[in-house]
Amino acid sequence: MTPRIADVAIPDSALAQEATELVRDLAGELLYAHSRRVFLFGALRGHRRGLAFDPELLYVAALFHDLGLTPTYATSQQRFELDGADAARDFLLRHGLPAERARTAWTAIALHTTPEIPHRMEPEIALVTAGVEVDVLGFGFDELTDAQREAVVAAHPRPDFKRRILAAFTEGIAHRPDTAFGNVKADVLARFSPGFVRTDFVSVIENSRWSA
Repeated sequence: MTPRIADVAIPDSALAQEATELVRDLAGELLYAHSRRVFLFGALRGHRRGLAFDPELLYVAALFHDLGLTPTYATSQQRFELDGADAARDFLLRHGLPAERARTAWTAIALHTTPEIPHRMEPEIALVTAGVEVDVLGFGFDELTDAQREAVVAAHPRPDFKRRILAAFTEGIAHRPDTAFGNVKADVLARFSPGFVRTDFVSVIENSRWSA
């Protein structure tokens, strides 16, 4: 029988099971539980909005969305979102999914920290961001019932989650501070990474090689 949490069916295909094992092994309990909640909250918001989405594709994208914060990418110099996006795309292509579906997962992960834009795109892209918004920011919290939220958190608890996820963000990007330029992770480094100097967009323009 397909497992269900908050009346959301958890994909249990061979591909989904392999993705689960891979991410659980690489990510650790904090990010694994967070990623499962992202899938569940995203799916619940998708059902509420009447969106037709591919649960398996949403599941894989949600699982991989923070993989770039893990020790596997401790020397990466690209945005952590791209690490997870690249890994998800390659995983899906290896399993024979069409390039278009792999590209959808890639985009969902690459844009999950970019406000507003994902919500105008394919449902799977929109719903990864929607799930992240609920679990990390509390956006859309009241779109879900108390029973739905309680069921998700009972399955995947969030002990001291606010502090621990901020620590994970910091640890995952402190070695590549330039990648925080122009995105929300600059706020994390400004608070928690000593010596971080925020790159200012206006200064970049004013100090460019152009004379005027």
